[in-house]
Amino acid sequence: MSLLKVPKVIKRPAEVQAADVLRESIMSGTILPGARVTEVQLAEEMGLSRATVRSALHQLEKEGLTTLIPYTGWTVISLTPKDVWELYTLRSSVERLAAQLVAANMDDTRRKRLNRLMQVLVDACESDSPDKIAEADFALHKGIITLADHSRLLSQYEFIERQIRLYIRSSDSLIEDGETIVEQHRPFVNAILAGDAKTAGALSEAHNLSEGQKLIDHLQELMPDNSAISPEGRLKHLKPRGKN
Repeated sequence: MSLLKVPKVIKRPAEVQAADVLRESIMSGTILPGARVTEVQLAEEMGLSRATVRSALHQLEKEGLTTLIPYTGWTVISLTPKDVWELYTLRSSVERLAAQLVAANMDDTRRKRLNRLMQVLVDACESDSPDKIAEADFALHKGIITLADHSRLLSQYEFIERQIRLYIRSSDSLIEDGETIVEQHRPFVNAILAGDAKTAGALSEAHNLSEGQKLIDHLQELMPDNSAISPEGRLKHLKPRGKN
C-alpha cells in the first residue's frame, strides 16, 4: 500500500508563529492602523507568554509594522502623508528599474508568468474582494521585481514589502471599481510584455507616482496639518521622468 502524500508538519518557534498571526492581522485590517496593542492583552488572547509576544512584536518592528513608544506601549503603524511619500518615491524608482529589466530580457517563461499574474489581478478585481484585490495587486508588483532576476534589487524590495502591502491596500481602497485597478496596470504590463524597456519603465513610474499622490491628497484631507511631505516640504508633486 502506497503512503499518503500528506505534507510534513513543520515545527516553528512560538514567537515565529505569533509574528505570522499578528502580521496577517495587521495586513488584513483585523488590527487597525494606529491601534495600540499591549503585550498582556495579546498574550491572553493568543494563549502565549508575554515574552513570546514581545519577541514577535519586536520582529514586526523590524519590518516597520509596529512601533514601541516609551511609557506608552506598542502601536501599529498608520500611514502618514510623509510615509506614503517615502514609499511611493522609493517604489517608483525600484519598480521602474525592474520593469525595464524584465522588458529587456523578455522570454517565453517571463511572458507566461507575467500574463498569469495579470490574470490573477483581473480575477481578483472581478470578485470585488478587497483582500483578494490587494494581495493580487501586490503579487503583480512583487512578481515583476522577481522576474527582473536582480538579487540585490529583490532584497531591498523585500525589506519594505510589508509596508508596501499596507500602502497598496490603502491605495486600492480609494478606487470604487476593480476594472479601474486593472486598467491602471495594463499599460505598463503590456509594455513589459512587448519588450519595450523605455516605455515600460516610464509607465511603471508614472503609475506609482500618480497613485501615491492620490493617497497623499486623501490623507491630507483627513490630516490637514500634515503638509510637509518631504523632509523639507519639497517635491510634493514629483513628476515622472520621460522615456529617454
